[in-house]
Amino acid sequence: MEIKLFVIGCIFLAFAILMQLMKKKFVKNAKAQKVYENVYSWVDTGWSALIIASILMYFVIQAFKIPTGSMRMTLLEGDHLFATKFIYGLRVPFTDGKRVLPIRDVKKGDIVIFQCPPEALSMFEKSEGIKKDYIKRCIALAGDKVQIKDKKLFVNDVQIDEPYVQFADPENYVNFNLFESQAEYQKAWEEGKFTTLPPAFVRDNFGPVTVPKGHYMVFGDNRDYSFDSRYWGPLPDKYLKGRALIVYWPLNRIKYIS
Repeated sequence: MEIKLFVIGCIFLAFAILMQLMKKKFVKNAKAQKVYENVYSWVDTGWSALIIASILMYFVIQAFKIPTGSMRMTLLEGDHLFATKFIYGLRVPFTDGKRVLPIRDVKKGDIVIFQCPPEALSMFEKSEGIKKDYIKRCIALAGDKVQIKDKKLFVNDVQIDEPYVQFADPENYVNFNLFESQAEYQKAWEEGKFTTLPPAFVRDNFGPVTVPKGHYMVFGDNRDYSFDSRYWGPLPDKYLKGRALIVYWPLNRIKYIS
């Protein structure tokens, strides 16, 4: 979105420059000059507003609307929020997700916004070149060992207390291991092949897997109904966009996101 705004702003800027070059043709007629001045005022305001807005959206802050219930009850469908984009570093334009000057690194528990990895897209979305953003909670960092046993999360063999998690389905699916070795399981998970398995094979008993270098493990708080890293694999750092900061709409939902 921010790239589109920037391009439109540049088009407006080019039009404003062209109008400046053609200004002398309008000063001879008072009526034409008045029309020119009105149009130029709108164009001049437009290009600066669009370019400034695109820069702010690219580097500083992003508005986001919660599309699904995967983060219930922390975030609800329809919640509007702002995300800080600079906290994990400023994105370098025209690079593969490179960032510089980070204020801090991603921490376990951060609610992050990221571009949906290709493994999480449907065949139709891939064919149409669709890009969309997801929002999940980071539950593990590179090098962490992650396992789910009967819905309970273990990171580095320590059970994690997750007061924010909702389990909406009382059913507890048993473990289905279709792989002959741990290495085969890890490889299949990293390649996003669990998206082809029935959810029951992954949801309540998962792993263990190790989060690879340069990646994160992200889950939805509505754990039984979240399409997340259990299925499509680890989240590459290059897709990370920012950290959820505050819900600003609806009014009765305004809150800082911790």
